[in-house]
Amino acid sequence: MQDEDALREVAKDCVHCGFCLPACPTYQLWAEEMDSPRGRIYLVNQILDGAPLSDTAAEHFDRCLGCMACMTACPSGVQYDQLIEAARVWTEEARSSGPAGPPESAAVPGSAAVPGSAAPPAPPTGRRTVWERAARAAIFSLFPYPRRLRALTAPLRAVQRTGLDRRLARSSLPGRVSPALGAAMRLAPPGVSAAAARPLPERVPALGTRRAVVGMLTGCVQSVFFPRVNAATARVLAAEGCDVIIPRGQGCCGALSLHSGREAEAAAFARRTITVFEQAGVDAVVVNSAGCGSAMKEYERLLGHDDSGGAGWAERAAQLSGRVRDLAEFLAEIGPVAPRHPLPVTAAYHDACHLAHAQRITRQPRDLLRAIPELTLVEVPDAGTCCGSAGVYNLLQPEAARELGARKAESVLATGASLLISANPGCSLQIASALADRGEHIAVAHTAEVLDASIRGRPL
Repeated sequence: MQDEDALREVAKDCVHCGFCLPACPTYQLWAEEMDSPRGRIYLVNQILDGAPLSDTAAEHFDRCLGCMACMTACPSGVQYDQLIEAARVWTEEARSSGPAGPPESAAVPGSAAVPGSAAPPAPPTGRRTVWERAARAAIFSLFPYPRRLRALTAPLRAVQRTGLDRRLARSSLPGRVSPALGAAMRLAPPGVSAAAARPLPERVPALGTRRAVVGMLTGCVQSVFFPRVNAATARVLAAEGCDVIIPRGQGCCGALSLHSGREAEAAAFARRTITVFEQAGVDAVVVNSAGCGSAMKEYERLLGHDDSGGAGWAERAAQLSGRVRDLAEFLAEIGPVAPRHPLPVTAAYHDACHLAHAQRITRQPRDLLRAIPELTLVEVPDAGTCCGSAGVYNLLQPEAARELGARKAESVLATGASLLISANPGCSLQIASALADRGEHIAVAHTAEVLDASIRGRPL
């Protein structure tokens, strides 16, 4: 994390103009100043000036999705991502291990909601509850570890075959036990077949003339619940003339931890990922999950002050971050050459926040999709607003996430599309779940799967 003087310099860039307000999902929900980027920056400044981190302020930080839509809207170029990541670290340390007790008395100005807006959740009154801490412990001891996550797939498939998962999701029982458990039951993806779950080979050779040697991140949640996306990514890259290296020693990149204030944990994952891909000797590291790509491009900042054992992590992090590319970004750079076959479908493209706002990648995926014969691409109204997934936000803040998901589902349905395309696994689960809540179903696919189907001449 950056030191306090550096954070002060970043915070000074905010001129309190308010352009971020209509772009912020939580301000859209509650119209409360302290649940806007401008308000949260005010709180950061208070803390940097010596005010204690009150429980009310901590809750406003917790409620932020980290979608970075404010950075796209900001005319002053405020690096809000650096400020909210620091605030999350403070909050995680204070509310996970700090002493229980009443909130600090520091005032939080501008906290009255606008009449007619939805009421925000009540602020906490001390350390997180036992159930909240247990939910976070379960999430971060499970999701970043593919082997542990994979161990759950067999019982999950068994429950889904009996329909018990749907009955439980419709009941209030899981939510009464834990809001995170209730959200997890509702969001759980369909089981993956044994054939689809087989690991990819360590090397997928280029088809035709080799143009590049690339590493591919398989991820944690992606590798367990969306192995078809990884397989499609490898086939697309090979078809475009790339030798694809898929190192066996990789795992979580640290994105879930980084975006939740668990900085030391994120750094450990980052160091392992850097080492694995250094040893792979690749020209670029291609990532097919928006949140993962965003986190890996931040490794330089995450490890910028890490001199552990004289290992030179800062320099190594900078070198790897410079080689990280989103799939669409990389394909646009090298120029697609594989022939495309027609896909007669009307598709809506969903901008994953950590692709559109954090990485500023919006044109490349659209250009790739529009190049597919007979595919009609339509835009989702209010496309820049988060769907409510935001890593594990939909598990930790389920009520707000569910409302945002419902709004996104309505926008998707308004397009009339029969296919929704996303570049992030969490978004796919969140929107599919929100559509199911309305009794609607639209096919959901990753950009890689659509490109793969077109290149191979097969239906989606």
